[in-house]
Amino acid sequence: MVKRLPLALTMALTLGSGLGSPGLVSQASAANDAWRFQLTPYAWMAGLSGDVRPLPQAPTISTSRSFSDVLDDLDGAFFLTGSARRDRWVLFGDLTWASLSHESSLAPGIAGEGKLRQRSFTAAAGYQVVSESKHRLDLMAGARAWRIEAEVAVPALGLSASKTERWVDPILAARLRSAWTPGWSTLVHADIGGFGAGADTTWQLVATGNYQVSDAFTLAAGYRHLVVDRNESGTRIDVAMSGPLLGVTWRF
Repeated sequence: MVKRLPLALTMALTLGSGLGSPGLVSQASAANDAWRFQLTPYAWMAGLSGDVRPLPQAPTISTSRSFSDVLDDLDGAFFLTGSARRDRWVLFGDLTWASLSHESSLAPGIAGEGKLRQRSFTAAAGYQVVSESKHRLDLMAGARAWRIEAEVAVPALGLSASKTERWVDPILAARLRSAWTPGWSTLVHADIGGFGAGADTTWQLVATGNYQVSDAFTLAAGYRHLVVDRNESGTRIDVAMSGPLLGVTWRF
């Protein structure tokens, strides 16, 4: 998501054309005043590249790892995005969690172990500034909270160190939802933030194609690219994460 990064398109509730009966118009107005929700669990098959210094006294490590490399070290991951709408008002949230570990040989009989756990939560609120038959554009403002835990140990030498970084980035976001046929649609989500308040800068771009299989469920496939650049208190995180994603949206 990175957003999220946010990832399956939900068609806005279609209102009456204005040519229907007063009863139909009243039903449409009542539906428009009700809250509408959606949840999307998704899988993000991301690789990563960049520079990381997880501990103040540690050297800066430059890395470039494909998704298959990341998968070898992956202990677990969970991604979930969702939104709530009422009339033109929108609330948005995205949760990511991933845990990785890696072991390498420093010398014969001496192994080094490293663990990295990342969590982020994005919350934003906004307004639908464009509401046309095919295109809906939301503008939002909010924040993305990060928690990154790093541990390094050399058990044979009795050495270990750990560091936990927490910060919050203000963000500005835009989401464009476009319906091309009754079943097919696209979603483009972009946000930018940090502004030196948390990270120096962070931004992401998500694009998905979506197919509505029923009134309640939509399938999504697309791509997500997330960048975060933070240099604080001797630690450094300047990383880009990108890769395809798959999700299923439940609307209720």
